[in-house]
Amino acid sequence: MPQMAPLLWLYLFMFFNICLLLYLTVNYFIKPFEKIMNLPNNKTLNQKPWEL
Repeated sequence: MPQMAPLLWLYLFMFFNICLLLYLTVNYFIKPFEKIMNLPNNKTLNQKPWEL
């Protein structure tokens, strides 16, 4: 069915765009949390350890 080829490419293009958008949004929201998690580790190194 040659008439279905344009629809196939359109669906593939839409699928690619949705995957790219999902990847970019996940990548945007994951990176700030990694930076936030590294900050408390630096603060604990500056503090004196507890002595028993």
